Amino acid sequence: MEETEAGPNRPPMQWWRAFRACPWGVRWAAYVAIGLAVTLVVGLLAGTVMVRRPFPQTSGEVEIAGLQANVEVLRDDNGIPQIYADSTADLMLAQGYVHAQDRFFEMDVRRHITAGRLSELFGEATLETDKMVRTMGWRRVAEQELPLLAPATRAALESYAAGVNAYIADRGNSRLALEYTVLGLGGLDYTPEPWTPVDSLAWLKAMAWDLAGNMDDEIARALLLADHTEEQVADLYPAYPMDDHAPIVNQGALVDGRYEPEATAPGSRNPARPAYTADQADALRRTLSAIDGVPELIGSGPGIGSNSWVVDGAHSATGEPLLANDPHLGVSLPSVWYQVGLHCRTVSDACPFEVAGFSFAGVPGVVIGHNADIAWGFTNLGPDVTDLYLERVEGDEWEYDGEMLPLTVRTETIKVAGGEDFELKIRETSHGPLISDVSSQLSTVGAKAAVPTTGDVGRGATGADDSTGDEDSTGDEDRADNDDGEERAHAVALRWTALDPAPTADAILLLNQASNWQEFRTAASHFAVPAQNLVYADREGHIGYQAPGRIPIRKSGNDGREPAAGWLPENDWSGRYIAFDALPKLFDPEEGFIVTANQAVVGEDYPLHLTDDWDYGYRSDRIRELIEAEADVTVDEMLEFQNDDFNALAPVLVPYLLDINLPPGYRSDGQGVLAEWDFRQQADSAGAAYFNVVWRNLLELTFHDEMAEDLWPDGGSRWWLVMERLLADPRNPWWDDAGTEDVVERRDDILEQALLAASDEIIRKMARDPADWEWGKLHRLDLVNQTLGTSGIGPVEALFNRTGWKVSGGSSTVNATNWDAAEGYHVTSAPSMRMVVSMADLDRSRWINLTGNSGHAFHRNYTDQTELWVRGETLAWAFSRGAVEAAAEHRLVLHPAG
Repeated sequence: MEETEAGPNRPPMQWWRAFRACPWGVRWAAYVAIGLAVTLVVGLLAGTVMVRRPFPQTSGEVEIAGLQANVEVLRDDNGIPQIYADSTADLMLAQGYVHAQDRFFEMDVRRHITAGRLSELFGEATLETDKMVRTMGWRRVAEQELPLLAPATRAALESYAAGVNAYIADRGNSRLALEYTVLGLGGLDYTPEPWTPVDSLAWLKAMAWDLAGNMDDEIARALLLADHTEEQVADLYPAYPMDDHAPIVNQGALVDGRYEPEATAPGSRNPARPAYTADQADALRRTLSAIDGVPELIGSGPGIGSNSWVVDGAHSATGEPLLANDPHLGVSLPSVWYQVGLHCRTVSDACPFEVAGFSFAGVPGVVIGHNADIAWGFTNLGPDVTDLYLERVEGDEWEYDGEMLPLTVRTETIKVAGGEDFELKIRETSHGPLISDVSSQLSTVGAKAAVPTTGDVGRGATGADDSTGDEDSTGDEDRADNDDGEERAHAVALRWTALDPAPTADAILLLNQASNWQEFRTAASHFAVPAQNLVYADREGHIGYQAPGRIPIRKSGNDGREPAAGWLPENDWSGRYIAFDALPKLFDPEEGFIVTANQAVVGEDYPLHLTDDWDYGYRSDRIRELIEAEADVTVDEMLEFQNDDFNALAPVLVPYLLDINLPPGYRSDGQGVLAEWDFRQQADSAGAAYFNVVWRNLLELTFHDEMAEDLWPDGGSRWWLVMERLLADPRNPWWDDAGTEDVVERRDDILEQALLAASDEIIRKMARDPADWEWGKLHRLDLVNQTLGTSGIGPVEALFNRTGWKVSGGSSTVNATNWDAAEGYHVTSAPSMRMVVSMADLDRSRWINLTGNSGHAFHRNYTDQTELWVRGETLAWAFSRGAVEAAAEHRLVLHPAG
């Protein structure tokens, strides 16, 4: 039988004749269906081309102007590049090129954020962010930092920028990122500017902002003091429990200006607490609104922190140190991290890099990782490097030490896509910019924080009792009235170390090159802001810890815990910082291991003020417990520790919950589940599901009636300690419901209400049968593109967002998949990456990213690591040339042009 084009059993054209003989209605419906099908196919083909157009070339050869010699870029199946070059200039140029290949839109958005120019891309919706960033002047500071850097760092930044520009040159927007295509369809007429070294430096300001310390706590304490007693606020901000949760550095002392790990010496501090009027609290609320206008860049708020620990060879099954790190940052798509290896073919003074790890797209070098000699990890130290000052302002003058001084004033223009330019008036005192001017509640440009007041910040704002005996600090100038008897306004100024230019970028490249403890500490000494806990291991068997950072020494009137009266000189910073040699450190400690998880750095004997707002040490204690339970820790066990999901609050709270008498039947089913629960928080755990629903309801019933919504508990480690202490005090006033008249609730009343409310909620959200309860059904990881992924346009969001992973862990567990009890159960921050470095064999090290290396939606490396991350798995981390070659799937050779 002969086969024809029309089909195997019908002569040519017979199908068409039969179709023409059909009634018109049938033919019309067929025409419509065919038309729709053709349109769909064309649309899919066009869409596929549009989506794939920005995908980078990863094999073959490319000519690049500015290269001195050939550079090889070897990528494995996960798209992780290992770059090989003969000079530092070529290596950094190639890193800039590769970053731009995979992440240019992210880089471009970041530089618009840090320059206060986001509205040029996204219109009026981002104007509040731009106003706040312009007021702080991030880019202005970055421009001042560039000439402070070492010549080698400046050269690396220039080479990196040349690589970025080599990639974006002569490429239309559709070849750079799908996001540009979508924005273009929306009417945006935009061409990216060339990359500059300042673009790279400014991103470090964003990192510093999200890790800036206790600014939110300063405001919260002040607002709570407006309508609560000092004792009540103290209940909510307990001192760090040194006896229960060990600090990072538990040996040594400050001796003659140097921290000596083997010494012992006494020391003390005695901070004071302030009181605030309701009017001053209102100025602080507007400031909180302005702060909230800046989006999370690497993540901020509840749960932001990290785990990092290192064990020496005596505690390691390899006989050499093992180092682990997993920074807990906001979840986003793409991840904040980009995995890369930077290799000089011959390591020399001219090309000193042999390093791999996690980088920031937009910044040259490796931020966290290892080289051929040492490994290092970061956790946020969280020192108090910000202060808020209440300023008395009248017009463009402010009061200081009894005199009216001129404010520093400048005006900047913010361009707004689809709208009119916005003229922003920025005002500063000697303490810093008036960020209360930026409040979204203010409708006029540069309007002052017009808050009338007849009182002062109380004794805590001056750091001393009202009866100081200082005539100048309690005289007429301490009132808010001017000479005419009119009331002056209050505004709020920000003092922040990151607004003082510093060569932090030097630290990154010096870390990459360090080969021993001394060189590591030299690199750390350049790390001004954000201050990080740095853990260390080397191939000689040593381990160590160093606290770096520019941490201010305040005058006696200001302890940094609450906003201070800016008109009093005794509240100023001294102009000095804690000397690097005076900051805590450890080298080969007696314990044989070091654990950092944002807990207190050092004990109460340390006489200098770092901060009082630490994480409360539940994660660090659990890590110590896990290490001490193993005689010889393996790489696999280090990875298991990172995924530990034990809830340390549960053994304290659950017995109280089980003592409550509930009605029989389904209302007490949850108690039965808790009685059998092992306190672990796997995604399929019924016990974890019910416990966390109870916990959220317990916080709501205990505290929401006495707090403004923006102060509601997030449920993190501070609230764990608060609740531990309240449970032991059944008649504490916090248990009473302010909304009930003639009734005084006690602890067991609130516990019963929480159990019953949780029963209702979990049945409503899942099922009545506890067999169907799962923590992961509530606790989901959604990866959202921070720009178009929040557009509110469903089809656009679907292009860029990836959602719905059920995850284990929770807040204040080692596997810190944090959630905010004031908002719900979804993951707000998480381990943004995990790594374990084996100093015995670097090729046996492991790593994983939260998402993937690619920033291109629909690329196979967009979220290819996420499922592994959710399961607690990692990737092999090839480092030696042989291991890299064995893993390579793609080879791109970059040639000098011509």
